[in-house]
Amino acid sequence: MSASTAAIPTANTNGNHALSSDSHSSQDARRRTAGITRRKALPPILLAKIPSNDLSHTIVGESVLDKSKYSSEARKDMVASAAAERQNKSTTDVVASAAAVRQKKSPTKQEKAKWVTALSVLVKLCLLISATAWMGQVFWRWQSGELSFTTLDMENRLSKVEGFKKTAKMLQLQLDVLDKKLGNEIDKAKRDIAKQFEDKGNKIEKKMKTLEDKTDKLDKSLAELSDMGFLSKNEFEEILSQLKKKKGFGGTDDEISLDDIRLYAKEVAEMEIARHSADGLGMVDYALGSGGAKVASHSEPFMNGKNYLPGRSIVHTTAQKMLEPSFGQPGECFALKGSSGFVKVKLRTGIIPEAVTLEHVDKSVAYDRSSAPKDFQVRGWYQGSHDDSEKDSNVMAALGEFSYDLDKSNAQTFQLERIADSRVVNMVQLDFSSNHGNLELTCIYRFRVHGREPGSLNIGG
Repeated sequence: MSASTAAIPTANTNGNHALSSDSHSSQDARRRTAGITRRKALPPILLAKIPSNDLSHTIVGESVLDKSKYSSEARKDMVASAAAERQNKSTTDVVASAAAVRQKKSPTKQEKAKWVTALSVLVKLCLLISATAWMGQVFWRWQSGELSFTTLDMENRLSKVEGFKKTAKMLQLQLDVLDKKLGNEIDKAKRDIAKQFEDKGNKIEKKMKTLEDKTDKLDKSLAELSDMGFLSKNEFEEILSQLKKKKGFGGTDDEISLDDIRLYAKEVAEMEIARHSADGLGMVDYALGSGGAKVASHSEPFMNGKNYLPGRSIVHTTAQKMLEPSFGQPGECFALKGSSGFVKVKLRTGIIPEAVTLEHVDKSVAYDRSSAPKDFQVRGWYQGSHDDSEKDSNVMAALGEFSYDLDKSNAQTFQLERIADSRVVNMVQLDFSSNHGNLELTCIYRFRVHGREPGSLNIGG
């Protein structure tokens, strides 16, 4: 115990007061170890201090009995204290050596810090001198006008850019306004032009209708003039030549006097009056049934609910009525089924066709005129032997397309197209494609064919 207690002050005496917190912790450890050693060695001392009284025998007996026990424990304590002292000593030596190393290194760090500080101060001083020289040079160049501050220049440029942006925005706004105005003007111009076109179109349409009306009136006037039987120049020259032949004149026109012309005109008028009174039109009808013409074929007749059963002949018994005078009696006609059909007529002889006449009942005595044919076509050809070189056998030619008008007279004559080669025909076909509204039947009261025979001269036209 004395050795352990003596080791602690020696360690405290040799220790350095400048040590760190590690030395203090090692001292506390040694103190705790010493305390433990003292507590374990306490029984022999206490036994020594107890007075010898009535209990002396007992104490001595116990000490004698436990002597070997306390001696072994004392040896163990001494070994433990010696080990703890060695450990404390080694710890103290390590701490002392570390402190010595730190004391040796600190002067080197202080010396190194001095020259580094001097070097940094020198570098900073050089940089400051350089910066001052550069600033002076820049200021001198600015004073001499060679250099302007970039900041001011950038501000000026930025202000100019802002100005440009504002100007661009204003221009954009102006362009938008102008574009809008142009769009409005264009739309307005389009509307005006469209309106003008529409107005002009309406005016032109009205003028066209007026012109069509005038054309229709002119056509009607020409048709009326044609119906009046005026002579063409060729026909007049032909009549004049006939007059010369009749009078036996072979010279010039001066040999014919006005009285001669009047006399010849009177004769022609009398002849025409006689012809007109004979047939009502003053034109020869080569489709007259009593003259030898007949119906060759036709479309389905109207049987008024009865079935049509053709016999040996394909011609209905009432078909011949359309080639005979009707005398204006309603119902005396040849009725065909539907609003379209055809009739083929074989003429009394071959002729050069010039006109056809289609007749219906007069409106003054008619019950219903909707069965009258409206749009029709006339075709003709010569039906005969193929060895007849003067005629085109079985070659059908279109002679014209016409329309029957209910507002005109009941007997309407239509001039046929002139055939360049004056083709001779003895077969004529009437094709009607519509009537005036009757869907059940179409009535033909009379159909006539006018013309002239080859080699003859038609004076009356």
